[in-house]
Amino acid sequence: MNMLSKLAACAVATAASFAILPSGASAQSTTAYPEKCKSQGMGMSKADMPSGGMQMGEMTDYQKASMEGMKDMHMNMMQGMMKKDADLSFVCGMIAHHMGAISMSEVELKYGDNDEAKQMARKIIEAQKKEIEEMSKWVDKEAK
Repeated sequence: MNMLSKLAACAVATAASFAILPSGASAQSTTAYPEKCKSQGMGMSKADMPSGGMQMGEMTDYQKASMEGMKDMHMNMMQGMMKKDADLSFVCGMIAHHMGAISMSEVELKYGDNDEAKQMARKIIEAQKKEIEEMSKWVDKEAK
C-alpha cells in the first residue's frame, strides 16, 4: 500500500472513530474554539486519538501536520455536536470544521510548492476566519 493510500485509510479510520467516541476540546493555532461550544465530561485527549494503524514515524512532516490538524478539528467538532440544542450544535460543529480548513490551509502554505494551491489556501484562511468570527459572535449571543 503506498503512502497516500495509507494516509487515506488512516483518515477514514480516524473519522469513523469520531462518530462513536467522545473527545476533548483544544484550540487551533489560529483561533480558539469558543468555550460555549465545549461540552462537559468529554475527557479524551489528542493522545488518545487513533491514528488508523499508521505510525507517526512512518509519516512525512506534511502528513504529521495534517493529522494533528485533523485531530484538533474532530475533537472540537465532537464537542460542539454534543450540545442538546440543534442550532448551537450545528454552529459549533461548523466553527470546528472551519478551523480544520484553516489548519489544512496552513499546512499547505508551509509544505506546498504550487503557487495556485497556496493562493487557494490563502483565500480559504481569509474566508474561514471571517466566518468563524461571525459564528462565534452568534454563539456568544445565543448560547445559554
